[in-house]
Amino acid sequence: MAIQLYSKFCELFDIRYPIVLAGMAGIANMVPLVSAVSNAGGLGTLGAAYMTPEEIRDAIQAIRKLTQAPFAVNIFANVGPDHYQNFNAVNEKLNAIRDSLGILQPDQNGIHTPDRFDEQFRVLLEENVPIISTTFGLLSDDHMQQAKSLGIKIMNKVTTVDEAIQAEQRGCDVIVAQGSEAGGHRGTFDTSSRPSGANIGTMALVPQIVDQVKVPVLAAGGIMDGRGLVASLALGAQGVQMGTRFLISAESGAHPVYKQALLESTEESTVITNAFSGRPARGIRNTFIQHWETSDIKPLPFPTQNTLTREIRNASARQNNREYMALWAGQGTRMLTADQAAGDIVNQIVEDAKKILI
Repeated sequence: MAIQLYSKFCELFDIRYPIVLAGMAGIANMVPLVSAVSNAGGLGTLGAAYMTPEEIRDAIQAIRKLTQAPFAVNIFANVGPDHYQNFNAVNEKLNAIRDSLGILQPDQNGIHTPDRFDEQFRVLLEENVPIISTTFGLLSDDHMQQAKSLGIKIMNKVTTVDEAIQAEQRGCDVIVAQGSEAGGHRGTFDTSSRPSGANIGTMALVPQIVDQVKVPVLAAGGIMDGRGLVASLALGAQGVQMGTRFLISAESGAHPVYKQALLESTEESTVITNAFSGRPARGIRNTFIQHWETSDIKPLPFPTQNTLTREIRNASARQNNREYMALWAGQGTRMLTADQAAGDIVNQIVEDAKKILI
Protein backbone atom coordinates (compact mmCIF):
# COMPACT_ATOMS: atom_id res chain seq x y z
CA MET A 1 0.00 0.00 0.00
CA ALA A 2 1.33 3.43 -0.92
CA ILE A 3 2.52 5.67 1.91
CA GLN A 4 0.54 8.90 2.14
CA LEU A 5 1.52 12.06 4.03
CA TYR A 6 -2.10 13.03 4.68
CA SER A 7 -3.47 10.49 7.13
CA LYS A 8 -6.40 9.70 9.37
CA PHE A 9 -4.46 11.54 12.09
CA CYS A 10 -4.36 14.72 9.97
CA GLU A 11 -8.07 14.42 9.31
CA LEU A 12 -8.86 13.80 12.98
CA PHE A 13 -6.93 16.86 14.14
CA ASP A 14 -7.78 18.99 11.07
CA ILE A 15 -4.15 19.72 10.13
CA ARG A 16 -2.37 19.62 6.74
CA TYR A 17 0.83 17.80 7.69
CA PRO A 18 1.48 14.93 10.14
CA ILE A 19 4.09 16.88 12.13
CA VAL A 20 3.57 17.66 15.81
CA LEU A 21 5.67 20.00 17.92
CA ALA A 22 6.44 18.25 21.22
CA GLY A 23 5.11 19.93 24.35
CA MET A 24 8.43 20.96 25.87
CA ALA A 25 7.78 22.08 29.44
CA GLY A 26 10.10 24.69 30.88
CA ILE A 27 11.00 26.47 27.64
CA ALA A 28 10.32 30.20 27.93
CA ASN A 29 7.82 32.02 25.72
CA MET A 30 6.61 29.10 23.64
CA VAL A 31 3.68 31.02 22.14
CA PRO A 32 5.46 32.16 18.93
CA LEU A 33 6.82 28.66 18.23
CA VAL A 34 3.52 26.88 18.90
CA SER A 35 1.69 29.33 16.65
CA ALA A 36 4.29 29.13 13.87
CA VAL A 37 4.13 25.33 13.67
CA SER A 38 0.33 25.36 13.58
CA ASN A 39 0.28 28.12 10.95
CA ALA A 40 2.65 26.06 8.80
CA GLY A 41 0.18 23.16 8.77
CA GLY A 42 1.57 21.07 11.61
CA LEU A 43 0.30 20.88 15.18
CA GLY A 44 1.93 23.18 17.70
CA THR A 45 1.90 22.07 21.34
CA LEU A 46 2.22 24.31 24.39
CA GLY A 47 4.32 22.66 27.10
CA ALA A 48 2.28 23.85 30.08
CA ALA A 49 3.21 21.40 32.82
CA TYR A 50 5.21 23.90 34.90
CA MET A 51 2.97 26.88 34.20
CA THR A 52 0.45 28.35 36.63
CA PRO A 53 -3.21 28.20 35.56
CA GLU A 54 -3.12 31.96 34.90
CA GLU A 55 -0.02 31.61 32.72
CA ILE A 56 -1.67 28.80 30.76
CA ARG A 57 -4.79 30.84 30.11
CA ASP A 58 -2.75 33.84 28.96
CA ALA A 59 -0.65 31.66 26.66
CA ILE A 60 -3.70 29.98 25.11
CA GLN A 61 -5.31 33.33 24.42
CA ALA A 62 -2.04 34.65 22.96
CA ILE A 63 -1.76 31.61 20.67
CA ARG A 64 -5.30 32.21 19.42
CA LYS A 65 -4.36 35.75 18.46
CA LEU A 66 -1.54 34.39 16.28
CA THR A 67 -3.22 31.39 14.67
CA GLN A 68 -6.66 30.11 13.75
CA ALA A 69 -5.27 26.59 13.32
CA PRO A 70 -5.59 23.75 15.87
CA PHE A 71 -3.00 23.42 18.64
CA ALA A 72 -2.48 21.20 21.70
CA VAL A 73 -1.59 21.78 25.33
CA ASN A 74 0.56 19.28 27.21
CA ILE A 75 0.40 18.69 30.96
CA PHE A 76 1.82 16.06 33.32
CA ALA A 77 -0.56 13.39 34.63
CA ASN A 78 -0.16 11.42 37.87
CA VAL A 79 2.82 13.35 39.21
CA GLY A 80 2.18 12.54 42.87
CA PRO A 81 3.24 14.31 46.08
CA ASP A 82 6.65 15.51 47.22
CA HIS A 83 9.07 12.93 48.69
CA TYR A 84 11.49 14.03 51.41
CA GLN A 85 13.20 10.77 52.34
CA ASN A 86 16.98 11.24 52.13
CA PHE A 87 16.39 14.97 51.62
CA ASN A 88 19.32 16.14 53.76
CA ALA A 89 21.87 13.99 51.93
CA VAL A 90 20.64 15.11 48.51
CA ASN A 91 20.45 18.76 49.56
CA GLU A 92 23.98 18.65 50.95
CA LYS A 93 25.21 17.16 47.69
CA LEU A 94 23.76 20.18 45.87
CA ASN A 95 25.21 22.79 48.22
CA ALA A 96 28.66 22.80 46.60
CA ILE A 97 27.00 23.66 43.28
CA ARG A 98 24.91 26.38 44.91
CA ASP A 99 28.03 27.88 46.47
CA SER A 100 29.77 27.99 43.09
CA LEU A 101 26.76 29.80 41.61
CA GLY A 102 26.37 32.16 44.57
CA ILE A 103 22.84 31.13 45.55
CA LEU A 104 21.29 30.35 48.93
CA GLN A 105 21.07 26.90 50.47
CA PRO A 106 17.43 25.97 51.17
CA ASP A 107 16.13 23.63 53.82
CA GLN A 108 13.32 21.10 53.57
CA ASN A 109 10.71 23.59 54.79
CA GLY A 110 11.42 25.79 51.77
CA ILE A 111 10.88 23.05 49.18
CA HIS A 112 7.30 22.41 48.16
CA THR A 113 5.83 21.52 44.76
CA PRO A 114 2.27 22.82 44.34
CA ASP A 115 -0.16 20.35 42.79
CA ARG A 116 -1.81 22.45 40.09
CA PHE A 117 -3.15 19.64 37.91
CA ASP A 118 -6.87 20.12 38.61
CA GLU A 119 -6.58 23.89 38.16
CA GLN A 120 -4.55 23.47 34.96
CA PHE A 121 -7.05 20.99 33.59
CA ARG A 122 -9.97 23.28 34.47
CA VAL A 123 -8.38 26.09 32.44
CA LEU A 124 -8.02 23.77 29.43
CA LEU A 125 -11.73 22.94 29.68
CA GLU A 126 -12.78 26.56 30.16
CA GLU A 127 -10.69 27.64 27.17
CA ASN A 128 -11.96 24.61 25.22
CA VAL A 129 -8.56 23.85 23.74
CA PRO A 130 -8.71 21.58 20.68
CA ILE A 131 -6.33 18.92 22.00
CA ILE A 132 -4.98 17.93 25.42
CA SER A 133 -1.82 15.81 25.55
CA THR A 134 -0.45 14.15 28.65
CA THR A 135 2.92 12.84 29.80
CA PHE A 136 3.75 10.40 32.65
CA GLY A 137 0.33 8.77 32.60
CA LEU A 138 -3.32 8.95 31.62
CA LEU A 139 -6.21 11.22 32.46
CA SER A 140 -8.64 9.68 34.93
CA ASP A 141 -11.96 8.39 33.57
CA ASP A 142 -13.67 11.46 35.01
CA HIS A 143 -11.22 13.91 33.44
CA MET A 144 -11.43 12.03 30.16
CA GLN A 145 -15.24 12.25 30.13
CA GLN A 146 -15.15 15.97 30.92
CA ALA A 147 -12.84 16.65 28.00
CA LYS A 148 -14.68 14.38 25.59
CA SER A 149 -18.01 16.02 26.45
CA LEU A 150 -16.59 19.27 25.03
CA GLY A 151 -15.24 17.60 21.90
CA ILE A 152 -11.63 17.90 23.04
CA LYS A 153 -9.26 15.30 21.54
CA ILE A 154 -6.79 13.47 23.79
CA MET A 155 -3.21 12.54 22.92
CA ASN A 156 -0.93 10.54 25.22
CA LYS A 157 2.79 9.73 25.22
CA VAL A 158 3.76 6.09 25.84
CA THR A 159 7.02 4.14 25.93
CA THR A 160 5.76 0.52 25.84
CA VAL A 161 3.08 -1.53 24.12
CA ASP A 162 1.33 -2.12 27.44
CA GLU A 163 1.09 1.63 28.06
CA ALA A 164 -0.31 2.10 24.54
CA ILE A 165 -3.01 -0.49 25.17
CA GLN A 166 -3.92 1.24 28.44
CA ALA A 167 -4.13 4.58 26.62
CA GLU A 168 -6.44 3.22 23.94
CA GLN A 169 -8.67 1.55 26.52
CA ARG A 170 -8.91 4.83 28.46
CA GLY A 171 -10.16 6.58 25.33
CA CYS A 172 -7.11 8.39 23.92
CA ASP A 173 -7.59 9.52 20.32
CA VAL A 174 -3.90 9.46 19.36
CA ILE A 175 -0.89 7.70 20.89
CA VAL A 176 2.66 9.06 20.72
CA ALA A 177 5.18 6.20 20.73
CA GLN A 178 8.28 7.72 22.35
CA GLY A 179 11.46 5.86 21.52
CA SER A 180 14.54 6.01 23.71
CA GLU A 181 16.24 8.39 21.25
CA ALA A 182 13.87 11.18 22.28
CA GLY A 183 15.10 14.19 24.21
CA GLY A 184 13.67 15.31 27.53
CA HIS A 185 11.63 13.30 29.98
CA ARG A 186 10.72 9.71 29.32
CA GLY A 187 6.96 9.28 29.24
CA THR A 188 7.04 5.99 31.16
CA PHE A 189 3.94 5.72 33.36
CA ASP A 190 5.58 4.01 36.35
CA THR A 191 9.32 4.35 37.03
CA SER A 192 9.24 2.80 40.52
CA SER A 193 10.58 -0.53 39.22
CA ARG A 194 12.77 0.92 36.44
CA PRO A 195 14.51 4.17 37.42
CA SER A 196 15.76 4.80 33.87
CA GLY A 197 12.29 4.34 32.36
CA ALA A 198 11.38 2.10 29.43
CA ASN A 199 14.15 2.55 26.86
CA ILE A 200 12.92 0.91 23.66
CA GLY A 201 14.16 2.41 20.38
CA THR A 202 11.72 4.15 18.06
CA MET A 203 12.16 1.65 15.21
CA ALA A 204 11.36 -1.28 17.51
CA LEU A 205 8.60 0.43 19.47
CA VAL A 206 6.45 1.98 16.74
CA PRO A 207 5.48 -1.12 14.71
CA GLN A 208 4.81 -3.16 17.83
CA ILE A 209 2.41 -0.50 19.11
CA VAL A 210 0.80 -0.08 15.67
CA ASP A 211 0.09 -3.82 15.61
CA GLN A 212 -1.69 -3.71 18.97
CA VAL A 213 -3.92 -0.60 18.81
CA LYS A 214 -6.48 0.79 16.37
CA VAL A 215 -6.06 4.52 17.06
CA PRO A 216 -3.47 6.58 15.12
CA VAL A 217 0.10 6.32 16.37
CA LEU A 218 2.77 9.02 16.10
CA ALA A 219 6.48 8.24 16.19
CA ALA A 220 8.81 10.25 18.44
CA GLY A 221 12.51 10.01 19.14
CA GLY A 222 15.47 10.82 16.90
CA ILE A 223 13.28 12.11 14.04
CA MET A 224 14.73 15.27 12.50
CA ASP A 225 13.88 15.45 8.81
CA GLY A 226 11.83 14.12 5.91
CA ARG A 227 13.71 10.82 5.96
CA GLY A 228 12.62 10.27 9.55
CA LEU A 229 9.02 11.13 8.68
CA VAL A 230 8.92 8.67 5.78
CA ALA A 231 10.58 5.96 7.86
CA SER A 232 7.99 6.48 10.60
CA LEU A 233 5.15 6.22 8.10
CA ALA A 234 6.68 3.04 6.70
CA LEU A 235 6.67 1.58 10.22
CA GLY A 236 2.93 2.20 10.45
CA ALA A 237 2.86 5.52 12.26
CA GLN A 238 0.54 8.20 10.88
CA GLY A 239 2.81 11.09 11.79
CA VAL A 240 5.70 12.24 13.94
CA GLN A 241 6.25 14.31 17.05
CA MET A 242 9.46 16.37 17.11
CA GLY A 243 10.98 18.50 19.87
CA THR A 244 14.73 18.92 19.52
CA ARG A 245 14.44 19.86 15.83
CA PHE A 246 12.48 22.99 16.75
CA LEU A 247 14.47 24.06 19.81
CA ILE A 248 16.92 26.12 17.76
CA SER A 249 14.30 27.57 15.41
CA ALA A 250 14.02 31.33 15.12
CA GLU A 251 10.82 31.35 17.22
CA SER A 252 12.13 29.11 19.99
CA GLY A 253 12.39 30.62 23.47
CA ALA A 254 15.24 28.30 24.43
CA HIS A 255 18.18 30.03 26.12
CA PRO A 256 20.96 31.04 23.64
CA VAL A 257 23.51 28.97 25.60
CA TYR A 258 21.17 25.98 25.33
CA LYS A 259 20.83 26.48 21.57
CA GLN A 260 24.61 26.66 21.18
CA ALA A 261 25.06 23.48 23.21
CA LEU A 262 22.62 21.71 20.88
CA LEU A 263 24.50 22.84 17.80
CA GLU A 264 27.82 21.70 19.25
CA SER A 265 26.52 18.28 20.34
CA THR A 266 26.58 14.94 18.52
CA GLU A 267 24.79 11.61 18.77
CA GLU A 268 27.25 10.70 21.53
CA SER A 269 26.63 13.77 23.68
CA THR A 270 23.42 12.80 25.44
CA VAL A 271 22.64 10.50 28.34
CA ILE A 272 19.49 9.50 30.18
CA THR A 273 19.62 10.94 33.68
CA ASN A 274 17.32 11.46 36.64
CA ALA A 275 19.72 13.92 38.31
CA PHE A 276 17.82 17.10 37.48
CA SER A 277 14.23 16.06 38.14
CA GLY A 278 14.11 12.62 39.74
CA ARG A 279 12.60 11.19 36.55
CA PRO A 280 14.61 9.81 33.61
CA ALA A 281 15.23 12.34 30.85
CA ARG A 282 17.67 12.53 27.94
CA GLY A 283 19.98 15.53 27.90
CA ILE A 284 23.48 16.67 27.03
CA ARG A 285 26.00 15.50 29.61
CA ASN A 286 27.46 18.40 31.59
CA THR A 287 29.10 19.03 34.97
CA PHE A 288 25.82 18.69 36.87
CA ILE A 289 25.11 15.24 35.43
CA GLN A 290 28.70 14.12 35.98
CA HIS A 291 28.43 15.36 39.58
CA TRP A 292 25.66 12.82 40.15
CA GLU A 293 27.15 10.02 38.08
CA THR A 294 30.08 9.87 40.49
CA SER A 295 27.85 9.90 43.58
CA ASP A 296 26.34 7.07 45.59
CA ILE A 297 23.42 9.33 46.54
CA LYS A 298 20.23 8.83 44.56
CA PRO A 299 18.24 11.93 43.56
CA LEU A 300 14.87 12.45 45.21
CA PRO A 301 11.84 11.26 43.20
CA PHE A 302 9.96 13.60 40.87
CA PRO A 303 8.70 16.27 41.49
CA THR A 304 10.78 17.01 44.60
CA GLN A 305 14.20 16.73 42.93
CA ASN A 306 12.95 18.97 40.12
CA THR A 307 11.83 21.61 42.62
CA LEU A 308 15.05 21.30 44.62
CA THR A 309 17.26 21.88 41.57
CA ARG A 310 15.15 24.59 39.92
CA GLU A 311 17.03 27.56 41.36
CA ILE A 312 20.34 25.95 40.37
CA ARG A 313 19.12 25.63 36.79
CA ASN A 314 17.71 29.16 36.78
CA ALA A 315 20.87 30.69 38.25
CA SER A 316 23.00 28.81 35.74
CA ALA A 317 20.86 30.19 32.90
CA ARG A 318 21.13 33.73 34.25
CA GLN A 319 24.91 33.34 34.33
CA ASN A 320 25.04 31.82 30.82
CA ASN A 321 26.59 28.73 32.35
CA ARG A 322 25.57 25.58 30.50
CA GLU A 323 27.25 23.28 33.03
CA TYR A 324 24.31 23.30 35.46
CA MET A 325 21.41 23.74 33.02
CA ALA A 326 19.10 20.92 31.95
CA LEU A 327 20.05 20.66 28.26
CA TRP A 328 17.34 18.26 27.09
CA ALA A 329 18.11 16.86 23.65
CA GLY A 330 17.47 13.84 21.46
CA GLN A 331 20.11 11.80 19.66
CA GLY A 332 19.80 13.35 16.19
CA THR A 333 21.52 16.67 16.85
CA ARG A 334 23.99 16.49 13.95
CA MET A 335 20.99 17.17 11.71
CA LEU A 336 20.09 20.50 13.34
CA THR A 337 20.09 23.71 11.30
CA ALA A 338 20.55 27.04 13.11
CA ASP A 339 18.19 30.04 12.94
CA GLN A 340 15.68 28.44 10.59
CA ALA A 341 12.08 29.62 10.96
CA ALA A 342 9.73 26.99 12.36
CA GLY A 343 7.45 27.23 9.34
CA ASP A 344 10.41 26.65 7.04
CA ILE A 345 11.37 23.58 9.08
CA VAL A 346 7.89 22.12 8.64
CA ASN A 347 7.88 22.89 4.90
CA GLN A 348 11.36 21.44 4.40
CA ILE A 349 10.44 18.21 6.17
CA VAL A 350 7.32 17.86 4.03
CA GLU A 351 9.11 18.63 0.76
CA ASP A 352 11.96 16.23 1.53
CA ALA A 353 9.45 13.52 2.43
CA LYS A 354 7.55 14.06 -0.83
CA LYS A 355 10.75 13.65 -2.85
CA ILE A 356 11.36 10.30 -1.22
CA LEU A 357 7.79 9.15 -1.78
CA ILE A 358 7.70 10.02 -5.48
